Amino acid sequence: MDFRRTDDIEEALASLAELGSDAQVLAGGTDVMIQIQRGELDPGTLVHIERVDSIGEITENGRLTVGALATHLELSRHPALLDRYPSISYSASLVGGWQTQAVGTIGGNVCNASPAADLLPPLLVHGARVLVASQDRGERELPLSDFVVGRRSIAREPDELVTGFSLDPVEEGTADSYRKVGRRGAMEVAIVGVAVRLSVDSGATIKEARVAVCSVGPVPFRATAAEESLIGLTADSDEVAAAGQLLLEQSQPIDDARATARYRTMVLPRVFESVVTDCYLRATGPLR
Repeated sequence: MDFRRTDDIEEALASLAELGSDAQVLAGGTDVMIQIQRGELDPGTLVHIERVDSIGEITENGRLTVGALATHLELSRHPALLDRYPSISYSASLVGGWQTQAVGTIGGNVCNASPAADLLPPLLVHGARVLVASQDRGERELPLSDFVVGRRSIAREPDELVTGFSLDPVEEGTADSYRKVGRRGAMEVAIVGVAVRLSVDSGATIKEARVAVCSVGPVPFRATAAEESLIGLTADSDEVAAAGQLLLEQSQPIDDARATARYRTMVLPRVFESVVTDCYLRATGPLR
């Protein structure tokens, strides 16, 4: 196995154009190195991009853009995320221990495409768009929901590099929240994860709802039916429970080493109702 290290994005793109599917992009390596050790990946060349500073920044120009090399630790502490995208900051703080958070990146977490990835539901509810670049075709962007297409499967061409993620603006009266269930409180893969973003009007009625979940299907996904059913409600409405059932109908929980499908089926609606209530209080009250 060969190893190439670069601190220049053009050089990285040139390597990917040359090597194609024989290359494996490497940044923090918290997922890639384990998968190589297990024999799940066998690349001819590792293209190490951790020092490419131009794709590690968090900037704002209408939409907030998070560079692909921003670490989980940076996400958990950045003022703009803490203030307006707290579900992203919080979910980043749940990814492994501090060692993983210090080197693991948002780009690596998304490209790993785990069905249980904590960052994906918050990114989905904030309308994340994935920014990718190649030497020959230039730049393009696509919705995160179109980028993650299956377990460990993404819509990235072999010569492309993910450079960042663009998030929807957050208007007044909008709040978000994320919660996960695991077998223990820290350093645990999610059994169920739920993110909610709500916008309320002057009468404290929900005018927009976004719901996304992980670990209850082959990919994290937006729960469109549950979202639509929340419009026009208040969080104390009995109809919130009905929205939870719609979420359950869209889910495909399975049995695995962490939990049974039956357990996930029982837990998911309860977690959903709890997150909706928390998010609603943040959108309407002093928690926001």
